[in-house]
Amino acid sequence: MHVHVFAVGKIKERGLRELIDDYAKRIGRYATYHELELKDAPHEELDERFKKAIPSRARVYALEVEGKALSSHDLAQVVGRAEDTSIMNLVFLIGGSYGLPPSTSNAADGKISLSKMILPHRLARLMLVEQIYRAFTILRNEPYSH
Repeated sequence: MHVHVFAVGKIKERGLRELIDDYAKRIGRYATYHELELKDAPHEELDERFKKAIPSRARVYALEVEGKALSSHDLAQVVGRAEDTSIMNLVFLIGGSYGLPPSTSNAADGKISLSKMILPHRLARLMLVEQIYRAFTILRNEPYSH
C-alpha cells in the first residue's frame, strides 16, 4: 500500500521537517510513504493540482475542522480497512491557510478532523503523519501504540 500526504505549503522549520521525516521513515516499515507539498494558490488552481496528484482508484480523506473526529484507534480502522480491501493508495489532503478548496474536499471519500481547533497546516501534517504511524502499530499490536 502507498500512503500519500498532499499538503499546501512547504515545511521550512528544520526541527519540524526532521520530525515529519522520522515518522515518514517509520511508516516505511509498513507501507510506501509519499509526501507532496503544493504551492499555495487560488482554490480553482489548487483543486486542479490536487486532482492531478491523486492517483486513480485512491481512497482519499480531506482533513477538515468540521470533519469526523477520529481517535487513534478509529484512524487505525481506516488504515486497516484500506489494507484489507487492497486499496493501493491511501491519500490524506491538508489545506493551506484558507483550507482546502471546497470542490477538493467534497470530492474526497471522507472528511476527518485531527482537532476541533484550527491547526497550522504544518502542525497538522506532523500530527497526521505521527497518527498514521501509530495506526500501523495499533493494527499490529506493537508497543508504540499503547
